[in-house]
Amino acid sequence: MAEADLRLETLVGRDAIAPAIDDLSRLRIQVFRDWPYLYEGSVDYEARYLSTFAASEGAILVAAYDGSRMVGASTGLPLAHEHEEFSAPISAAGYDTETVFYCAESVLLPDSRGRGVYRAFFQRREDHARRLGFGTVVFCGVVRPDTHPARPEGHQPLDTVWSRFGYRRLDGAVARYSWTDVGDTEETAKPMQYWIKPL
Repeated sequence: MAEADLRLETLVGRDAIAPAIDDLSRLRIQVFRDWPYLYEGSVDYEARYLSTFAASEGAILVAAYDGSRMVGASTGLPLAHEHEEFSAPISAAGYDTETVFYCAESVLLPDSRGRGVYRAFFQRREDHARRLGFGTVVFCGVVRPDTHPARPEGHQPLDTVWSRFGYRRLDGAVARYSWTDVGDTEETAKPMQYWIKPL
């Protein structure tokens, strides 16, 4: 697939985002099944998780399409609209959650990577946050031990990429969120390390 075949669409607010939720759910389940999330996706979990996002008038969905097929997606919303598990660590770190924009997932199918789409996801979410008057953006990523048996050989974390995008690790700000790992039967809590950037 050539880069020119990818089309980016920016959807803002519940009315624009709602029709894309099913495609977003499918994509999340597919991409997050891989390392490091190892997410054993379910439609019920997706409905529960995405209901808060879809209801926020400040939400944004940047979707990448190959023709009519969604091959990538990136979401964000005001942190104060997120589940408490995500807002509490930022509040505990001394930030007013009303002034922080939360960049949620960025998921992209493997054959669409390496084309600048990931950077565009971040830029469009940050531009949206600025337009809404936010001065700070954050996101968090799952932390897995180096000794985890499912860790791929030679895996390189995205820390250096996020640093190039202007983010820094917010030491001590760690959320815990639960999902079922591939091969497991019950949800377990995972540590989610926050990264932060002033706009």
